[in-house]
Amino acid sequence: MGIPDDKIDALNGWESSNLFTERERIALAYADAMTLSDQDVNDELFARVQSEFDDEQIVQLTATIAWENSSSKFNRALRVPAQGLWKRK
Repeated sequence: MGIPDDKIDALNGWESSNLFTERERIALAYADAMTLSDQDVNDELFARVQSEFDDEQIVQLTATIAWENSSSKFNRALRVPAQGLWKRK
C-alpha cells in the first residue's frame, strides 16, 4: 500500500515520531482511545477528529478501528495465528 517499513516500525512510538502527519497523528490517537481500555474518545479528541475528517470519513475510520479491534479479540480468544499477510521487504 506504499507505506514505508520505517513508518510501520515507528507505530509503537507514533507520538514521539516525526514520521507521521498531523492527520495521521489524530487518526492514531483516535484508534488508541478506541482500543486501549484506560482511554476514551473525549470531546477534545473528537473535535480534533472532526477538524480533519468529514462525517463519512469519521464513520469509515470508526468502523475500521472497531472491526480490527473485534477481529483481534476474536482471533486471540480462538488462538487463530497471524496469517502472514505483511512481510518485511
